[in-house]
Amino acid sequence: MSEALLLDLIIKNVWVVRPHNDTVELLDLGIKDGKFVEIAPNISPDKSQQVFDAQNLLGFPGVVDAHMHIGIYQPLEQDAVTESKAAAMGGVTTSLNYIRTGQYYLNKGGSYKDFFPEVLALSAGNFFVDYSYHIAPIAQQHIEEIPLLYEEYGVSSFKIFMFYGGYGLHGLSDQQNLFLMINKEERYDFAHFEFIMRGLTRLMEAHPAARDSISLSLHCEVAEILNAYTKIVENDSSLSGLKAYSAARPPHSEGLAICMASYLAHETNCANINLLHLSSRKAMEAALTMQTAFPHINFRREVTVGHLLLDVDTPNGTWAKVNPPIRPRADVEYLWQAVLNHQVDWIVSDHACCSAEQKRSAKDPNNIWLAKSGFGGTEYLLSGVVSEGSKRGMSYNHMAKLLSWNPSRRFGLLEKGDIAIGYDADLVLVNPNETFVVRAAESESQQGYTPFEGAELTGKVKSTFLRGNLIYNNGQVLGSPTGRYLKRAHSGLNA
Repeated sequence: MSEALLLDLIIKNVWVVRPHNDTVELLDLGIKDGKFVEIAPNISPDKSQQVFDAQNLLGFPGVVDAHMHIGIYQPLEQDAVTESKAAAMGGVTTSLNYIRTGQYYLNKGGSYKDFFPEVLALSAGNFFVDYSYHIAPIAQQHIEEIPLLYEEYGVSSFKIFMFYGGYGLHGLSDQQNLFLMINKEERYDFAHFEFIMRGLTRLMEAHPAARDSISLSLHCEVAEILNAYTKIVENDSSLSGLKAYSAARPPHSEGLAICMASYLAHETNCANINLLHLSSRKAMEAALTMQTAFPHINFRREVTVGHLLLDVDTPNGTWAKVNPPIRPRADVEYLWQAVLNHQVDWIVSDHACCSAEQKRSAKDPNNIWLAKSGFGGTEYLLSGVVSEGSKRGMSYNHMAKLLSWNPSRRFGLLEKGDIAIGYDADLVLVNPNETFVVRAAESESQQGYTPFEGAELTGKVKSTFLRGNLIYNNGQVLGSPTGRYLKRAHSGLNA
């Protein structure tokens, strides 16, 4: 064996997809200590006792699914196992999960100083992929805890659920304090949102070297609009299913929320704003307008694979209920055009496993109003983008940028997002010509259904490597959970 460089693993014959290249190149990948250390044609197999033949498959950087929810409807420690298995089978190697205090998740209020260590304890040893958390400051005391969360736990990304102003997770919330588990005198409203932004601005000023990786994400819908339109639509017998739900949470509610949040970001000099799961033409147009109006704010625009693959006529009806809603086909095509125009910064799953028993009413399964919001889909994120993006002329390199590079940079995961020397050896091998039909029964998720059921996708994930370890291969998740918590410390380095 050569003494020049002893490798732990060589992956041979990979058509390497890199986010900044214009083409793909047939290369071998040399891995040592979980990192890419040699990338070249024809690496001698004598350099390693372990060689994996990729058989000329496409090799994407491990997907960074920047918008997931773990433990929202199931116990967190249970959800982490099954849903990170689903992530692995879809080529996801990093899971970024939104979490908050209040009902659902741990069903607890109080300080994040107490809450978040419990989240980490429940997560440890249960993820098959690397993971981190975005945190929502719900109570007033949480704003004061932002520096603690950043400096001690490496949390650099935070969230506002704008529609919680007068709306719960599934509808009108006239007892907001009980749903969010905050004191009676507190309000989760625009003033609170402003003070969150000011807290983030102070954090950026305190850590100028890490300014670019500290950000605030927003779910943009206006509660008052949702309440008013839901009453109207519920009394309109001409609308049902996903069409009714889309009308009850109309696109202009998204657009209005985006405009208000953007002005608040301008007012507070909160420099890094992520506009989540833009679902409609009006939402995207508002986001682009705000970018022009406030060029000093570094906006990022996100769309989900669900809003790119599904529309209101999908046959799976209530399974596809989500916030913001699935929209008409014209909105779907507008979102795709924004993707192709490089106006979208990343694509995510918004994975929120909601079991079939919880999802819809057994007595009235087609009643959209009785169904819960959210569904899983991380296992179809890469295949969905490869399948539909390829039809529209999207390059593999562009896909890698939106699925790996861009989210890893925004969220301070500086060792993720590319197939390059010194980066974590996260790799997903894809057969771009293999077509398959989505079947929930074949998923590792515990959900038991999928709104993508029956969809024909071209672009099959064959193998997933996490830091050089094969964690998924030809239909099987391998080994035990080895995912690490990624502490996005102010030094810029992962723990």
